[in-house]
Amino acid sequence: MTRLCMGSLACCLGSFLLGQATGTAPGKTAGEKPLRLGNFSVSLTVKDIAKSREFYEKLGFKVVSGEQAKNWLVLQNDTTNIGLFQGMFNKNMLTFNPGWDHNKKAMSDFDDVRDIQKVLKSRGLTLTTEADESTAGPASLTLADPDGNPILLDQFVPKPKK
Repeated sequence: MTRLCMGSLACCLGSFLLGQATGTAPGKTAGEKPLRLGNFSVSLTVKDIAKSREFYEKLGFKVVSGEQAKNWLVLQNDTTNIGLFQGMFNKNMLTFNPGWDHNKKAMSDFDDVRDIQKVLKSRGLTLTTEADESTAGPASLTLADPDGNPILLDQFVPKPKK
């Protein structure tokens, strides 16, 4: 069985999306500033949210938001966030929240999901769903990595004033 450190997964995904590894990502110009994707969590599709909650609490995670009765919880251990979702998604998903720090506190300076969307499209990535660029409030987009793993950028705060 292969073991995977979630920190390494986040680092690898960041390298994929941002071209931060050893070179410049396709479609990215040298010197271009990296995208700030915001708070990162793994959204897990679970069969029994109560059993999953109990398991992750034994690993030291604490519930920080959500409603178990509505089949979703967000748990945190230090700066690591895991979402538990029963019956809401088909696959586990990587989730980024532009405008939030790791404690889900709104940030005043961040890359808006609509601006991130423009950059991703300019880099040749295909989006599954898109944010409405005519809006300034909360918005989201989705895409999939080359292996079909879903990635959600879900912004809950309004576009920053610049």
